[in-house]
Amino acid sequence: MDTVIFMGSPDFAVKALEALIESPDYDVKLVVSQTDKPQGRKQIMTPPPVKQVALQHGIEVFQPKSLRTQEAYDKLFALQPDFIVVSAYGKILPPDILAIPKYGCVNLHGSLLPKYRGAAPIQWSVINGDKKTGVTSMLMDAGLDTGDILLTSETEIGENETAGELFDRLAELCPALLLKTLKGLRNHEIVPVKQDEAAATYVSVLDKEMAVLDWNEPASSIHNKIRGLNPWPVAKTLFNGKILKIYSGAITNLRKNDLSGTLYAVDGRLFAVCGENTVYEICELQLEGSKRMGAADFLRGHPVVKPILLG
Repeated sequence: MDTVIFMGSPDFAVKALEALIESPDYDVKLVVSQTDKPQGRKQIMTPPPVKQVALQHGIEVFQPKSLRTQEAYDKLFALQPDFIVVSAYGKILPPDILAIPKYGCVNLHGSLLPKYRGAAPIQWSVINGDKKTGVTSMLMDAGLDTGDILLTSETEIGENETAGELFDRLAELCPALLLKTLKGLRNHEIVPVKQDEAAATYVSVLDKEMAVLDWNEPASSIHNKIRGLNPWPVAKTLFNGKILKIYSGAITNLRKNDLSGTLYAVDGRLFAVCGENTVYEICELQLEGSKRMGAADFLRGHPVVKPILLG
């Protein structure tokens, strides 16, 4: 039985951790996770999902503020792990820790590397309108997602799929990919492949500033941005001076010559004019100070009797 140290924090890493715990071939000796953080309106200190799963199974949890300390190195080195598995941990591993495990540090990354190195690869694949994505297992090195590729698992991205929905589907791909990867490394059945640096791209974390919609963009770009920013930070615009969040919508075949951002209603449905005279249907939205609702319900409380300009 191979010993494993697992490093991860959010929901994306939970399925992979559970697969290791349930497998008779691996013994998870330690889970390393980000520190607890305040959440919700009451700012209640909440442990990361990975920590919660580890504690449910009686596995020790280590939450260092930094891995670049003697304490962190000594704790991990003492376990003499065969593998360190990393999935959405959120911290870069220093070289001395990368050298600890017998078979190396294996990372599960939510894109088909070398595309979308860095943070938020799942969201950016949706924002950019990609048709496919996947999960890559890789041998970690000192760079940011630059290590040799081991295996990949691909999937199509749905036309109306949100980043949150894709996030959950990719998490489901992780367990099988991880177990296949670890077995292949253990048995010397996988030949690591160096990444093509010429094809590498990097993506940044999401922030609230990028959530503001530019109605001069075509409806297809608007649609991708709304999907990619759901569930956070959620695309937004202005409606009569108030913030209007848009959770979902659909591209139409309509064309209109009105100004970009013009909002109009037809038979209980909401439409916005976008760039290139394209038209986007807004299906689910939330006005500042109100609850999330469908377009028909919104129009009952905020009738759009004549076209108005968003933003």
